Amino acid sequence: MRQIAIYGKGGIGKSTTTQNTVAAMAEMGKKVMIVGCDPKADSTRLILHSKCQSTVMELARDRGSVEDLVLEDVLLTGYRDIKCAESGGPEPGVGCAGRGVITAINFLEENGAYDTGLDMVFYDVLGDVVCGGFAMPIREGKAQEIYIVTSGEMMAMYAANNIAKGILKYASTGKVRLAGLICNSRQVDKEYELIEALAERLGTQMIHFIPRDNVVQRAELRRQTVIEYSPEVAQAQEYRDLAKKIYENKNFVIPTPLEMEELEDLLVKYGFLSAEEVAETVPEEVAETVA
Repeated sequence: MRQIAIYGKGGIGKSTTTQNTVAAMAEMGKKVMIVGCDPKADSTRLILHSKCQSTVMELARDRGSVEDLVLEDVLLTGYRDIKCAESGGPEPGVGCAGRGVITAINFLEENGAYDTGLDMVFYDVLGDVVCGGFAMPIREGKAQEIYIVTSGEMMAMYAANNIAKGILKYASTGKVRLAGLICNSRQVDKEYELIEALAERLGTQMIHFIPRDNVVQRAELRRQTVIEYSPEVAQAQEYRDLAKKIYENKNFVIPTPLEMEELEDLLVKYGFLSAEEVAETVPEEVAETVA
C-alpha cells in the first residue's frame, strides 16, 4: 500500500486536484482511500456528493471522546468505492487543528481502516502548513510520497519551496520523499517553463501540468469530480494522465530547497520582477508569513 500526501498553498486547488486524481485512480481499478487533513472538511465532498462529511473530531465531541466512535461512523464509501475520512478540527479559536490530524490517523490505524486491501491512501493536507500536527504525514512516515500543488503565481511558488524545506527536515530521519510538483495552471505568463525550472532547482520533476478549464467549476457545483460529471472531456483525461503518472512514478527525491534570493532570481529570470522590484514586492516579512 502506497501512502501519498498532497500539499500546497491554500486556495491553489489542492483538494479538487486530489479528488479528481483519486477518482481517476479508482477508474483504473485501484482501491483508494482519502483522508482529509483540513478543518474545513472539504477533501471528500466531490467523492461523496455532499456538502461535507462528519469528521472524526466533530463526532468525538458529540459522543464524548474518540474512544466512543466506531470505524463506520467516520469511514464512508463514495464514488467507485473510494473510502473517505475527514479529520476535522476544534471549534474555531479553540485548540490546535493539527491535533485533529493526529487523532484521526491514529484512530483509522487502530480500527483497521488500512487493513482492507487498499492500493493507495491519499492525505489531503491543509495549505502550506508544514509544522505541528499538519506535518504528521511527513514527520511520522505515514506518507512516503509528497506531491506539491503549485502554480506560476509568486506566493504559490514560495509555499512550494517552504514545503520542500519541511520535507528536507524530515527526510533525514525517515523515508519521506518529494515525488514531484503538480502545476494547477492559473494561466500565468510562461507558467509551464517557470514551474519546470522550479522543479529542476528543487531536484524533482513537474509531474503534470493541469490546464485551466471551467468544466472543473461546473462539476464542483454539482458536487462531482470531472471524471464523473463529464468523463469524455479533455480535462478528465488530464486527471487520468496525472493519476497514471503518479501510479508509475519512481522518481522520489530529497529536495534541494532554494534560498529566498534564489527564488527571487528565478522570478527575475522569467520576467516577473525586475531586480529593483524584488525588494519592494517581496519584503522579508511576507516571506516569513509563508514559512
